[in-house]
Formats: sequence, structure tokens, C-alpha cells
Amino acid sequence: MSTLHSSLGKVAVLMGGRSAEREVSLMSGQGVLNALRAQGVDAHAFDPAERDLVELKQEGFARCFIALHGRFGEDGTVQGALELLGIPYTGSGVMASSIAIDKTMTKRVWIAEGVPTPAYVLVHRDQWREVDMPALVMQLGLPMIVKPASEGSSIGVFKVMTAEQLPLALAQAAACDADILCEQFIAGDEVTCPVLGQGDQAHALPVIRIVAPEGNYDYQNKYFTDDTQYLVPCGLPASEEQAIQDLVLKAYRVLGCKGWGRMDVMIEAVTRQPYLLEINTSPGMTGHSLVPMSARAAGISYEALCVQLLHSAALEHAAPKERVA
Repeated sequence: MSTLHSSLGKVAVLMGGRSAEREVSLMSGQGVLNALRAQGVDAHAFDPAERDLVELKQEGFARCFIALHGRFGEDGTVQGALELLGIPYTGSGVMASSIAIDKTMTKRVWIAEGVPTPAYVLVHRDQWREVDMPALVMQLGLPMIVKPASEGSSIGVFKVMTAEQLPLALAQAAACDADILCEQFIAGDEVTCPVLGQGDQAHALPVIRIVAPEGNYDYQNKYFTDDTQYLVPCGLPASEEQAIQDLVLKAYRVLGCKGWGRMDVMIEAVTRQPYLLEINTSPGMTGHSLVPMSARAAGISYEALCVQLLHSAALEHAAPKERVA
């Protein structure tokens, strides 16, 4: 084992977990694990769905790389457990993670801070059958996006083209989550932009423009086909890319994110106004994932990115000093 990164100690790569994104998380985690080991890190796979997190402390893990996606990994719960265990971890802390996983709460913060995001209506699972659907269509227009408020990887997302499709879309989203987000559809360019760092030191990576088959960037086209085009350089005017990077940085900072994240953005075709859709605080690291792609365009290899993120692992609250008797 190389001593190049021996100061990092014994590292757990948290992967798998119990969310609907388990399959993607296992792919992300295996990629990270291989990269860290190739760089001489004493890294080990750890699946919280199969093992108790207390074992991290018992087995002497010094830090964790969180490659979990969705619930019980990206929502502040694992982050809180690691805070209690005193084991530094990658990515955002408890509060930023718990806000960012909830697309509705994220929108509320962004709107309060003047960050543009599509108009929305929140529908609760036990009330979707009572929704005034004509009024909903009138308010948000068609097409409309219907999705679970706290899922990722395009799981449960439905593009409603006609009013007749709305009940089915609501029912499908309700099967995934207690809260359903109905959102104004923004027609135009779909882009994503990763961020690395924290606070004033945070910086945006190159913007990636996504061109999916028939504009359908769904779960299948994200992870299991090669039909989607990812353009980096994105081909947008330099001033437009810069404006998106500035906006993404503002949105990242107002949520209190750190370590890394990735923002999904739609650029309205006519006005060229960017609208932020959501943020991922534990982005994918698979062969199709976009943060490594953007980092590579900025001259950062996959392996170097993994090591850089691992070095940034931290606790939000340092352990209190023992009181002197």
C-alpha cells in the first residue's frame, strides 16, 4: 500500500444504502473505491443497508466518502450519524443536505434569496385525488413536470403533456413520496453545472449541455444508454455560461452546501433566462456521471477528483474539548 495518502487513514466508501437509487449508488461507490485504491488510499466498501454505522467507529475508520444517493444517504440522516460518531465525511452537512434533498424546501430558500426557479405547486400524497386539476393546469400550464419532492436520478418524474395524463402522473409520484412537486415546464436548453469547495472558496466547474433523445433525459437515458449527448465545452456564449456559473454558486452558498454539488438548470429558449431545478449534494460518480465529466474538462482526473473530495471531508461541529475537573 502506497504512503502517498496514508495521512487520510482508513477510509470507508459508503455505497448502496436503502434508497430507490441503490443501484446507481453501488456503481458510483465502486468507481470511487477503485480510484481511491489506485491512488494508494486504504479504502474499503461499506454498505449501510447491510451493516450498522456503529461498525465504522468500532473498525477504526478515520473518514467516509459518501457515495450514497437519495434517502438515508443524501438527506442529512447519515451525515447526522457521522457527526455523532465523530467521523469526518465528504459533502454537505446535516442542514444543507436535508434541505437540498427536498426540492420544495430548496425552492422556498432559493425564491427567498432571489434565485430563479420554475413556478410550482406542492401536493400531498393523501390529497392528490382532491386536487382541482383544471386549476392546476391553468396555474402551471402544459406541459407540466410532476415528480416526487425527495427522489433523485429522475425516478418517478413524469412530463404531463395533456390534462388527461395528470391523474396518472400524480398517482405515480405519490407511490414514490409523501410530497409531490408539480412544476412549470421550462422549454429550452438543459444544462448542469458542478461546484467544488465551500463558502468564498467554492468555484463552479464547466457547464455541460445535455441533449437527450427527444428531450427525454430519464433514468434509462441517464445511466444505461449512450444515446444522450453531453456537450462540454457546452457551446453556449461565454457570457451565458459565466452567468449560469455565477447563479449556481449563489444557489449553492445560500443553502450552505460544502464539498461538492451539482445543479440542474433549464435555460428558457426565448428569454435565455436560466431557471434552477434542483441540487444534488452527493452527485453520481458512475461512468455516465456528469461531475467527473465536467472536472475532466477542467483538467481534473476522476482519481484526482476523488482524492480532492476525500481531503475535504470534515465535521460540521468539532468534538468539544474535555472539561478540566
